[in-house]
Amino acid sequence: MALLHLKDDVFKSEIKEYKGVALVDFWAPWCGPCMMLTPIMEELATEMDGKAKIAKVNVDEESGLAMEFQIMSIPAVFVFKDGDVVETLIGAQSKDTYKEAIERHL
Repeated sequence: MALLHLKDDVFKSEIKEYKGVALVDFWAPWCGPCMMLTPIMEELATEMDGKAKIAKVNVDEESGLAMEFQIMSIPAVFVFKDGDVVETLIGAQSKDTYKEAIERHL
């Protein structure tokens, strides 16, 4: 499954109503650490295909979602299970850290 780039209009159907684990990276193009995470998220999307959904939300374009999830600093990576936030990772982390977070909730 490819890395999803979510907008507010599909966030509910793709994440909140999704039965399973999803990892969502809240980011912005001007954020250096956020840009370093993009290739990691792309790798995870490939590796976790069929196990978890991997997505990104641009907080500059989707300010409503940024407010809803009270994003104060980015990158902010949320792990969802069956539509609920079960874990939050703030700041750039290693690929293994994100993968372990997903696997904890599978």
